[in-house]
Amino acid sequence: MSNEAVENYLEQLYPVNPVFNRIRERIAEFGLRDISVPDGYGRLLTMLVRLSGATHALEIGALGGYSGCCLLLGLPADGRLVSLELKADYAELAKGSLIEAGFGERVEYRIGEALDSLAQLEAEGARFDFFFIDADKENYINYLEYAIKLARPGAIIAADNLMLRGRTLDEGKQGPSVQAMRRFNEIIATDERLESTMLPAYDGLALAIVRK
Repeated sequence: MSNEAVENYLEQLYPVNPVFNRIRERIAEFGLRDISVPDGYGRLLTMLVRLSGATHALEIGALGGYSGCCLLLGLPADGRLVSLELKADYAELAKGSLIEAGFGERVEYRIGEALDSLAQLEAEGARFDFFFIDADKENYINYLEYAIKLARPGAIIAADNLMLRGRTLDEGKQGPSVQAMRRFNEIIATDERLESTMLPAYDGLALAIVRK
């Protein structure tokens, strides 16, 4: 039985969520390919945020607002999300989606190169309980380092697309994104500052706790 068959079976057990459907519609209307986090991992993000008791979350990569909505659903009513997005029009798309979902006042968007925004957040003394990384793959290692710097003790770091749709496992693929992701996966597995695991379903998801 293929992983895809298992994923499809499990997904059809869940009722359609109109909020998430609308976000996907907005992404399509904008003319973007929907590369949002898979529904199953979206539910997991919401659960982890809620279980961890996080109040401040940071996402790197907003796209259409899907992952931001997942994070906000797990945060308490006074919880805040900072969303980093390279492109202003993508940030506007995500902002519109989250306004429709009722979360518009709880998100701060920072537009531009994520590494610049992360350096600014560090300079400001910002700290977060939960991180979600889903942006350009060549900088995943840099994003991880910043997440550790900006983490409160016990913070959770999640990162999507570990398998790059099979390219990570294909030795014939040696592009910069593939090599960066292989190195990222090695660091997640061995860095003594982290307690981690990696989930193989969908396109792969890394989960790590920053040790106290």
